[in-house]
Amino acid sequence: MTATDGPEPDGGTAVADWWATSVSRMAPGVVELRGRPVQDLIGSTGLVAMIWLMLRGDLPTPRQAALLEAALVAGVDHGPHAPSIAAARMAATCGIGLNNAVATGVNLLGDSHGGAGQQCVELLTDVCARQDGGVDLDTAVADVLTTWRARARYIPGFGHRFHPVDPRRDPLLGLVDIAVRDGVVRGRFAAAARAVEAALHRPGRRPVPMNIDGATAVVYAELQGPVRAQPEYRDPRSRVGGDPAGPAQQGPYPAQHPAHVSRPVGGRRRGAMPAAGFLASVRRAQYIERTFRWHPWSI
Repeated sequence: MTATDGPEPDGGTAVADWWATSVSRMAPGVVELRGRPVQDLIGSTGLVAMIWLMLRGDLPTPRQAALLEAALVAGVDHGPHAPSIAAARMAATCGIGLNNAVATGVNLLGDSHGGAGQQCVELLTDVCARQDGGVDLDTAVADVLTTWRARARYIPGFGHRFHPVDPRRDPLLGLVDIAVRDGVVRGRFAAAARAVEAALHRPGRRPVPMNIDGATAVVYAELQGPVRAQPEYRDPRSRVGGDPAGPAQQGPYPAQHPAHVSRPVGGRRRGAMPAAGFLASVRRAQYIERTFRWHPWSI
């Protein structure tokens, strides 16, 4: 320390300052979340609104919270076809704890699996940015699709390997339309998404409708909400319910297997996988690997 640096702060203060954030503040008898006493939030703030508050720093209106909740509900689970759910369930058969099984699934999220929602938000943002520059919607969509096709074969948020029409698309877009009508959101991103969907439709070819990633991307972008606030967001929506629920099916957690009963050591909770099931799993893994190589979205 030089003579001009002033006195060295005491270690406790320096450490406290280093850990301090705008997210929370703790002191004896005090817990504040985004500057709000926790006792004022308990019983008055829902989980979705609380997530919004922690990520953005303000509380949503009831209509904003309801729209965000609808998006989260729509993607709560998609069965073992999703690699993260399949991995979590397989991990659970090894006798590990539920938290470890959930972590196994969450750790699979990345650009290829779980990243399509963020990528679709970026695509729609590109379209709207070109409109802001004076380009009409159809031209903006054509330009953006050309740019994105130079990166990948598929457009994130559109098309699905299993669903000819994703059953979650229409209800979500319907709620967005109501929100636009009532002035809750502007509707720019919904219009951009529908324009992309129309541009992808080619006469005589199989339609490429919007999927759950595209529909939730519309919701997140319209809300200008928690998802867009995270540059490296990887969509955990279906993992909130799916990752714990999937492994829970695989073994006795905890009602069927109370803590005071010793767990099996080694082995799998459902025993060895039947030979036919094992071979089917191998074939399924090979299919997923081939599919992911060319179509990493919409799982």
